[in-house]
Amino acid sequence: MASRAAIDVPATYVFDAEQSRRGYHLNKLCMSLRTARSRAAFRRDEAAYCDAYHLTAEQKQAVLDRDWVRMLDLGGNIFYIFKLALVDGRSMQFLGGAFRTRTGNRCSTGTSPPVTGWRSMPPTSR
Repeated sequence: MASRAAIDVPATYVFDAEQSRRGYHLNKLCMSLRTARSRAAFRRDEAAYCDAYHLTAEQKQAVLDRDWVRMLDLGGNIFYIFKLALVDGRSMQFLGGAFRTRTGNRCSTGTSPPVTGWRSMPPTSR
């Protein structure tokens, strides 16, 4: 098994077993929002809904504040967090923008800057 340092990718959230365990209750809450009944219950009383899923105090505050990056920090998985964003009528593009703004990488043109390094394609291939 690779050490945590070996899978550390700068500016990237690696969702591994440790993060999965850490965010289990947060991710369960977010996945529950797939059903209309659950979304209605969440909207009625968000704090009580968080309590029913046994979120930590930090996770609960991140959900109530819609602190998207903090949810990732606390073990949230982007695909589950997206379920919560949908409750608010937000898109995946909105979340991407929220993540970029939070880290100071503002992109005013609405498009991402080019990726460089070993993971990028040569400009002529795009």
